[in-house]
Amino acid sequence: MPAAVARIDQTPFEVAITDFTHDGRGVARRPDGKAVFVAGALPGERVMAKQTARSRSFDEAVTLEVLEAAPDRVAPRCAHFGVCGGCALQHLAEDKQIVAKQRVLMDNLERIGHVVPERVLPALTDAAWGYRRKGRFSVRRVEKKDKTLVGFRENDPRFVADIARCETVIPLIGDRISALANLIDGLQARREIPQVEFIAGDPTPDYTGVALTFRHLAPLSEPDRGAIVAFAQAHGFAVFLQPGGIDSVHALWPAEPKLAFSLPQWNLELKFRPLDFIQVNAGLNGHMIQHAIDLLEPQPQDRVLDLFAGLGNFTLPLARTVREVVGVEGEAGLVRRARENAEHNGLANAQFHAADLSKDLSGESWMREGFDRLLLDPPRSGADFVLTQLPLKQFKRIVYVSCHPASLARDAGYLVREKGWKLRAAGVMDMFPHTAHVESIAMFEPR
Repeated sequence: MPAAVARIDQTPFEVAITDFTHDGRGVARRPDGKAVFVAGALPGERVMAKQTARSRSFDEAVTLEVLEAAPDRVAPRCAHFGVCGGCALQHLAEDKQIVAKQRVLMDNLERIGHVVPERVLPALTDAAWGYRRKGRFSVRRVEKKDKTLVGFRENDPRFVADIARCETVIPLIGDRISALANLIDGLQARREIPQVEFIAGDPTPDYTGVALTFRHLAPLSEPDRGAIVAFAQAHGFAVFLQPGGIDSVHALWPAEPKLAFSLPQWNLELKFRPLDFIQVNAGLNGHMIQHAIDLLEPQPQDRVLDLFAGLGNFTLPLARTVREVVGVEGEAGLVRRARENAEHNGLANAQFHAADLSKDLSGESWMREGFDRLLLDPPRSGADFVLTQLPLKQFKRIVYVSCHPASLARDAGYLVREKGWKLRAAGVMDMFPHTAHVESIAMFEPR
């Protein structure tokens, strides 16, 4: 037991849960008023808890027993819930999870951005189980257990969760975690493989459905390579190896695997590489793209700017509806594939540029071109720097897709309070059911 934990009073205590944190823990108060964040507890419950950590402003604890359950509590589907860190909300009814996420978004907008949307958008949802088509499994050989663990990190990130299957990962992968662990445990290099990344597109006669990328810290022997290939063939997977950085990724089997997913609403097929960013939830992604386009209201003669464009997830559907769309992305490899995807789909009105959107953009030629509408889908850090550089008066409307409500709130505050825009609408999209992750979307118009 770490010394810091040993010094904490771990005597179980009874507490009433009055609120919810943004990461899915219950909030209680000590008799002296100090906040306690209790994992596994819901608002309205009384629980027995044990303290696990402390800081000056709050303590952390874990639920030992639910004494009085909230009406919205449900039995978690996964036997590993509470230990595995992949999910945080399986104990909360699905229809209430999205309500909690909507509250997180609105609280961030008001508290950080000091803004309130004129309209709260209906929440977007799709399949809540077996949806995750991209992710990373940690791998660790545990000598005390005489086994190799493959899975997500535990709530204590020092450890890998001992799981046999995952209910949120697509079944083609989620049902084969135990088989994958057995494969790696039988390899000579089982201690030299720290992670396996998975990604899935749409299986067709021309494209592989699932790809696994094995990160390995030492060269693999021929028997190990043979065992991995046999596993891939048995399960219909493509396999890539990664001995170093991203540029070292190469196919092991088949020789030239092809990966792609379709967006049938727009008659599009997007090709990708095994470590490329694609939206995790395929069903929700289609709803999200349509939602964003509806909010943007692009007209046939518009020129649209799409920032943080990636593979063209929004850019190429937009190209089906407007005169021209320009996508800008920081990663050069994604830009190359976005251009290839435009050509693959016969779209001559989609341009792509590589640019670091966190740096000075005054020298970029596309910055001097006129646009009618702006769509952006930034990383967790948000889009504050690029927004300060754009000539915002040219846009009739802005749609902002966000994976982090705090950065959206900050940027919304800038647009509304400093640049005179109106936050017309905002809402949440459940890209990651059963997790505390909040995906959201906001639409702005000039005053």
